[in-house]
Amino acid sequence: MKQFISTLIAAFFSFVVFSQEKTFPVGGKVIDEKTKLPMPGASVFCQNTTIGTITNGEGKFFMRLNNGGYDLIISYTGYETKMMRISNGNSQNDSLSIELKEQEKSMGEVVVAGSAEVADGWNKYGQFFIDNFIGTTPNASHCIIENKDSLRFYFYKKRNKLKVKGRSDIIVTNNALGYKIKYQLDSFVYDYTAKVGSYTGYPLFEELKGSDEQMETWKKNRFTSYVGSRLHFMRSYYDSTLNDEGFSLELLDANNKATAVDDPYDSKLFSVDSGDAVINIKGRLRVNYKNRVPDQKYLSENNFPLSSRVQISALDMTDGFVIEENGYFYEQSEVTNMGYWAWKKLAELLPYDYNPE
Repeated sequence: MKQFISTLIAAFFSFVVFSQEKTFPVGGKVIDEKTKLPMPGASVFCQNTTIGTITNGEGKFFMRLNNGGYDLIISYTGYETKMMRISNGNSQNDSLSIELKEQEKSMGEVVVAGSAEVADGWNKYGQFFIDNFIGTTPNASHCIIENKDSLRFYFYKKRNKLKVKGRSDIIVTNNALGYKIKYQLDSFVYDYTAKVGSYTGYPLFEELKGSDEQMETWKKNRFTSYVGSRLHFMRSYYDSTLNDEGFSLELLDANNKATAVDDPYDSKLFSVDSGDAVINIKGRLRVNYKNRVPDQKYLSENNFPLSSRVQISALDMTDGFVIEENGYFYEQSEVTNMGYWAWKKLAELLPYDYNPE
């Protein structure tokens, strides 16, 4: 009888552990699209996290991720980078078959790019690139681009646009937050006529090693960057804790007239689908964060009153978005940051596996 009871306890314990599982496996095989041969040494990582690996001799890889959503990035020199969205809700995550296509580049593109390249690009545009890519926050002054020689600058006079490309991944050491960031820069473009800039790419984080004192400083700095951030906002919206965490929302019309969102969890705006939070908001959403005052540098740079007490950001979107458990959301390409979040660039970025606890 005792043995039977012990067996029941063990079985129950196993069930509890399994039911509380907070991770999920991701694995598969990377092959050449034409030859169907395996690709050893291909890079596989979840962008904007500290999680990545390379394929083995058979082109296979395996990782275990915390529940939530991720953009899985697969790249190999000479091949087009592939991105696919994954989450713990997909049952096929551990048997992925990924085909990479060899890059093709026409002679016309080579000639155009070559004629537009600025010979002394870093001297002319280096600081401008830093300000618009890494940022101008206090943490930005503690960031170093380790391989700036890999950057290539192109200026197109007729379109009055600057474009920056990387011959290899950009390596940025953030000594304020304690990360080394390997950034696959897809493109950086600045339109001088419209005064609008944008950049896309795939960052992979690595935690720096330091003394106990440094680790404690990094921990504090990370938390300071986190509170009020877009990641904090997304996680709070998902957890239904927006008000408790210090956020309030307003809808803006075409004339930027604001209407307070009294209940952000109203069924017209918010719903749950298979564990994901679906935000049914179109247009522009202003996000106010009251628990931290804006940085004085931000206020000064934008000629705002230095007495301002609320961090004000905005999201411009075409068709709402979906939030997953770890704060990841999609479609990110259809959501534009404005205000305070737009000011906080790479120097303030935290990975999706960052835990403020």
